[in-house]
Amino acid sequence: MSTLLHTPSKSQQAYDWVHSRITSHAFGPGYRLVLGAIAGELGMSVVPVREAIRRLEAEGLVTFERNIGAHVSMVDESEYAHTMQTLGIVEGAATSLSAPFLSDDDLARAQAANDRMRHLLEHFDARTFTKLNQQFHSVLFEPCPNPHILDLVHRGWARLSGIRDTSFTYVPSRAGHSVDEHDEILELIRGGAEPLQIELAARDHRWRTMEAFLAARHAHHTEEGR
Repeated sequence: MSTLLHTPSKSQQAYDWVHSRITSHAFGPGYRLVLGAIAGELGMSVVPVREAIRRLEAEGLVTFERNIGAHVSMVDESEYAHTMQTLGIVEGAATSLSAPFLSDDDLARAQAANDRMRHLLEHFDARTFTKLNQQFHSVLFEPCPNPHILDLVHRGWARLSGIRDTSFTYVPSRAGHSVDEHDEILELIRGGAEPLQIELAARDHRWRTMEAFLAARHAHHTEEGR
């Protein structure tokens, strides 16, 4: 029996290529995305590249302006705040709903990721810290039995994927608090805490990161204005 190999569509290939460069910061905020150049790099026509760019635009990673073209989205403080507020709510709910389904192995994996994050605090690497942070939270929310809530969580993470390590670069002091709060969330889950208590802990954890980042941005803008 022959095995069918499913090759990603050209649009998906283009999406993956551009997405990886945005999230790795090879293409930073404001970077102009020239469709023809990308198509030439990938050896395809402009059509699938345009489809990929539109998809990235819908996720908030790319901004398209008439007569100018597409570029990697800048850090919009209002958009960031709205996304983080929403993510705090839906991720808190997803974590709470996932708690009964988390095994000892799951919790051990989350703890291992957080322990590695704590170790990184001595020689801070925002990008590696961010990857571990995503691993930690993914363990806790992926078992969520409500697919609609889980979809909203994934959308929130996608919107923020280009600036997450920027958050910890702006406020490296937040990283230590974040690790401590992770331990607190794990303790609540291990201890069989009330679902609402777990939900609020996860929500407030997300919102504290938002508040620290916005405060740092405000202080930076104030300093620039002097």
